[in-house]
Amino acid sequence: MTNTTERTYLLLFGILAALGLAADQASKYVVFTYHYPTAEHQADVRTPIISDVFDLRCLWENENPKNQEHPLASLRWMGGDRMPHINRGALFGIGSDGGGMNTFFAIVSFGAGCFIIAWVVRSYVARDLMLCIALGLILGGTLGNLYDRIVFGGVRDFLYWHLWFIWPDFNIADVCLVCGASTLMAHSLFIAETPAEPVPTPNEPVAAVPAETPSEVRG
Repeated sequence: MTNTTERTYLLLFGILAALGLAADQASKYVVFTYHYPTAEHQADVRTPIISDVFDLRCLWENENPKNQEHPLASLRWMGGDRMPHINRGALFGIGSDGGGMNTFFAIVSFGAGCFIIAWVVRSYVARDLMLCIALGLILGGTLGNLYDRIVFGGVRDFLYWHLWFIWPDFNIADVCLVCGASTLMAHSLFIAETPAEPVPTPNEPVAAVPAETPSEVRG
């Protein structure tokens, strides 16, 4: 019989991280290519998804800041010579004013990714379904935005929510990060950790079972 306590969810963790990264990058390239500006000085190209509530919105730099000498310049191509507007800060635009903040957040993202991988391979984490889901989503979102920081020098955002108030633009990687962080918080608040049952070591003595005597057999 298979011991269910030994089941791990590392494969699920890896699949969620890979899907988060792939969905984030595919959506960014497709949406920004489709919303490439048709006019020379057009800076805002959008498609309403829910009228007066939610749009796909791509912002563009008026000038051409594309650096052809960048070693990854070929990955910046969006159907033309103009680069998308980027967020050099963190989630919700925190720290976006300083150009050097992109390097700082890239280092933080790389460190966070390494920490998540080192954490999830621990046996008690790998056997926790909810933790593996949370960490997989967080890693996928982290890698998605880290790719942007390395290739574009900042993060591409295109999801624009403007019901009741103007929400800062975000992307699929941000959605993964928020969902993963919310799952992690719910786990810490509502899921009680159960200590693992001790496993006898090979050197640990095993209590002997007394054999039945002939008189006990005869009753």
